[in-house]
Amino acid sequence: MSASMAIATSAPIPAAEPPSKLEKKPIKFSNLLLGASLNMFEVTTLGQPLEVIKTTMAAHRGDGFASALGRIWNRGGVLGFYQGLIPWAWIEASTKGAVLLFVASEAEYYARNAGANDFGSGIIGGVTGGVAQAYATMGFCTCMKTVEITKHKVASTGAKVPGTWSTFMGIYRQEGIRGINKGVNAVAIRQMTNWGSRFGLSRLAEQGIRKMTNKGEGDKLSALEKITASALGGGLSAWNQPIEVIRVEMQSKKDDPNRPKKMTVGNTFQYIYKSNGIKGLYRGVAPRIGLGVWQTVCMVAMGDMAKTYVEKLTGDEVTAKH
Repeated sequence: MSASMAIATSAPIPAAEPPSKLEKKPIKFSNLLLGASLNMFEVTTLGQPLEVIKTTMAAHRGDGFASALGRIWNRGGVLGFYQGLIPWAWIEASTKGAVLLFVASEAEYYARNAGANDFGSGIIGGVTGGVAQAYATMGFCTCMKTVEITKHKVASTGAKVPGTWSTFMGIYRQEGIRGINKGVNAVAIRQMTNWGSRFGLSRLAEQGIRKMTNKGEGDKLSALEKITASALGGGLSAWNQPIEVIRVEMQSKKDDPNRPKKMTVGNTFQYIYKSNGIKGLYRGVAPRIGLGVWQTVCMVAMGDMAKTYVEKLTGDEVTAKH
């Protein structure tokens, strides 16, 4: 045996590297504070007016965009566009991000650990987070927004306007927990499909942008690229607008003898379809797309400034993506 063969046979064979283990990212207070701050800014600026327009168009399906604006203006002028903002939209904005972040990150981690790719784990995380968000915060908040709308309707008749909490307690005494959470199943379906498709489609758009710009997974996207990816995800996720219209109809207080007395997601869908056809099921989709784009712009454009401020305030590094 030659010396070279002896060296070759005695050389150790390198062991195969074990697959990199997925690390669960910790949920930091600074991340939750950042999310709550950005949500509060978004809803207090253009978010609530777009929400009010969307809801008005979904409730009054014969109205076009211009007539919906007129209806809101007649109800309360500029303040009519901020109906239900304080404190109910603020409660929702400051809590829903925490619920979504906690649950979605856990679900996404376990999905990726089970072998799902970025697109699949994004959808699973979004669906699970959306359902938790609906049942934890949405039922109460949407009920209280409806209370605010009811107050304005009573005021227009000249009758004495009951306080917010007395109206809320009236609903609770008459209908119990179910009354407070009326339409919550429709909210859960909307949130589940909305965040599931939004997370998944945004990741898909992000992957497409990376391929087009020759950027790797570790390379940062520019602000414009982030906005484009998230806006595509948010805009395309409005395909489930019929669920939103069903939710509004289930929670509305309007009197119509043709409405089902005991409303479910199924019979409400049939009622809307018979009354207004396919177009009725997509009423308010334009302001909803606008709302999705505005949320994205706030998260991306304001994200860096808010991140710096939160890090100074808490002394903790913000690791959340925005």
